[in-house]
Amino acid sequence: MDTPINSGAPASGTSPTEAQVQDTAPAARTLLLVDDEDNILTALRRLLRRDGYRILTANGGQAALDLLANEKVDVIVSDQRMPNMTGVDFLRRVKELYPETVRIVLSGYTELQSITDAINEGAIYKFLTKPWEDEPLRHHIREAFHVKVMGDDNRRLSGQLRTANRELEVINSQFNELLRYQELRISCANTSLSIAREAFHLLPVPVIGVDDEGMIALANPAATRMLGFDETILGSDAARTLPGEMLDLLDHAGEGARQIELNGRGLIVNCCRMGASSTSRGWLLSCLPMQCDEALINRASEPQPENH
Repeated sequence: MDTPINSGAPASGTSPTEAQVQDTAPAARTLLLVDDEDNILTALRRLLRRDGYRILTANGGQAALDLLANEKVDVIVSDQRMPNMTGVDFLRRVKELYPETVRIVLSGYTELQSITDAINEGAIYKFLTKPWEDEPLRHHIREAFHVKVMGDDNRRLSGQLRTANRELEVINSQFNELLRYQELRISCANTSLSIAREAFHLLPVPVIGVDDEGMIALANPAATRMLGFDETILGSDAARTLPGEMLDLLDHAGEGARQIELNGRGLIVNCCRMGASSTSRGWLLSCLPMQCDEALINRASEPQPENH
């Protein structure tokens, strides 16, 4: 018989402290014991049942695989030397099928190369030796359950993180779509505003807007020329810029157009109160020459509904 080695050494990482292990050990976890010797299984069951585990047993690798197909197992302790399938080969297969399990080899044979290879592959968490000492064996199994709990928590948190990330991706996608829609609307609005400004600038009919503070807030070039100014009248005081007859119309907005004379020219001036279909406030004055088409004059002379 080969000499036992490395009793209880972890395959990788740092072992949890005894206090941490004690905290998680008593939970109702499932332990699978695999050995071809019934007396070994009986001794292990007798030793470990005091720790509150749900203990399952199998007398070989294939029997254990059949059992795992129907049972959820947390920790597996398997003998190494068994007929038909070694413990290492069995645990390699378990790693492929049930990677969340924590797998331990318990053997009285060294077989260093195969066990080392399995440890390096991650198929084995820890290698323990026969004959075992009761308390160290119980401690190592408690430690394995603690590792299982931490692994389960990590997988659960990772799953929650993936779900949160997917939800965030959906929200980001919706937000980006909304942003693109808003940018398109702004672009269309800017285009419309640019066209409206150009049309207003080119309009041959004088148009003047006066705000509630009595300031000229709107005036196209035709209005500036009509009033005899060389520079824009925007921002100027309406009381100092507009003729008295136009100012008088501000108090009679919506009552119909009036005929006035300005610089020797006859004009039809219509005044409307702003704000009926927008947030703007003030008055809008539009002027037509007396020589304009009679239908246009009549239309401009029609009384407008008052805005309150």
